[in-house]
Amino acid sequence: MPRAKHPEPTITPGEPAALYCRISQADDDDQTGVDRQERICREIAERRGLVIDPAHVFVDNSRSAWRRNRKRPGWDQLLERARRREFRHVIAYHPDRLMRQPRDLEELLQVSDEHAIVLHGEANRRNLSDPDDRFILRIEVAHACRSSDDTSRRLKSALAERAETGMPHSGKRRFGYEPDGMTIREEEAEVVREVFDRYLKGQSPVAIALVLHKRGIKTVYGKEWTQGTVRALLDSRHVAGIRMHQGEEVGPGKWPAVIDAGTWAEARTRREYRSAIHQTNLELRRFYLLRGLVMCKRCGTLMSGTKVGAVPSYLCTRKSRNDEKKCVRRIAAVKLEEFVTEAAIDLLGRLAVSGKLASATPPNSLTGAVEADQEQLAELNQMWTAKEISTAEYRVMRKEITDRIAKAQRRMVIRPVKLLSGLTGPGARAAWEADEMTDERRNAVLRFLFSGVIIDASSKPSGVFDWGRIDVEQNQL
Repeated sequence: MPRAKHPEPTITPGEPAALYCRISQADDDDQTGVDRQERICREIAERRGLVIDPAHVFVDNSRSAWRRNRKRPGWDQLLERARRREFRHVIAYHPDRLMRQPRDLEELLQVSDEHAIVLHGEANRRNLSDPDDRFILRIEVAHACRSSDDTSRRLKSALAERAETGMPHSGKRRFGYEPDGMTIREEEAEVVREVFDRYLKGQSPVAIALVLHKRGIKTVYGKEWTQGTVRALLDSRHVAGIRMHQGEEVGPGKWPAVIDAGTWAEARTRREYRSAIHQTNLELRRFYLLRGLVMCKRCGTLMSGTKVGAVPSYLCTRKSRNDEKKCVRRIAAVKLEEFVTEAAIDLLGRLAVSGKLASATPPNSLTGAVEADQEQLAELNQMWTAKEISTAEYRVMRKEITDRIAKAQRRMVIRPVKLLSGLTGPGARAAWEADEMTDERRNAVLRFLFSGVIIDASSKPSGVFDWGRIDVEQNQL
């Protein structure tokens, strides 16, 4: 007896729907672009009377769906919003845009069992509660998974064979070589030899990067040299003609070396020695009490603790850059830490045991800012709906506003006060200076009390400490 057909899902005009688009870099045969996928999906929604809220458009650009360890933020958000019952319909260009692993399908089916999800595609729709549709989807996903696995095996086999024959890695061009990885680009090779020579003569990667910057020499990607890219060049076995595969040396390569093996090995030994000395000296380093708190007002980035000469200081983390964003703003650590510590002890002394100020009224400035941003977000949604701005512009502006709202809301959250146990009230100073009070806990308390210590430019002559450049931002308690 033939099985009864599962009833078609009903669609009420105006029902909310989600839209999902994805494209990997070059792993899929179907490389329909994200913009075109979105346009097609919107046409499907319009034909079926479904409404897509801008917040329900999920995109994973250059994301592979078959790599098991690859994160897909858009996919994860789609499932999370579906669990919240924000929509019942999911529109995708094709099922393999959504999933190419059976576990992805099973996760979607589990959500569907709880919330009756209907999946729509360009050519059809799948009722995920229909056993026949579920069966067909499982076959489609299994086929896509097999296709991806076959591609992966062929690629790995080709790479292994290439390594065994001593041929170079394919991919982006390496500094000192032409795109084929076999032919030396002589003007860059001279730079490579100079970098190794300077390093073995005692120059640091920072100093070498500065020399290259002053001469206008760029990396393969057209960017400024930094200590990180110099270190990467010093660690590169390709310039020494050594073939690597899966993190291991497999023998000499068939391409000409820019640096002889002895020079490379000597540089490698020196790199390892300096790294070991660095790790050994970590325990002897000064503890910077305000780590994670001090911010450069000019750059909006953290300032890290380090010594400038013999003076412990907080220095802008853009100090190593060699372009127009380079910043060498610094401030003496001892006086800054004393200043912030006094502010913390004063605040702790005025706190009741509950962690609330003994006499204070909650500020409403944050609440007002959040409300203003939420109104602006609503206006932005209206502009996007009216097609006054493009989707790309909408996403950029929406992210800026939502980031501001999230930051303000985090500051409005009532935070636990267990960290302040024994530190509040009249005995705050004695508790702060007690022998059992560790620097790690002091730092944690400071980060609890203050959201940031903002450092402006100094307006005083050199050698005179400018107290007015310090702005301590307090968290709401």
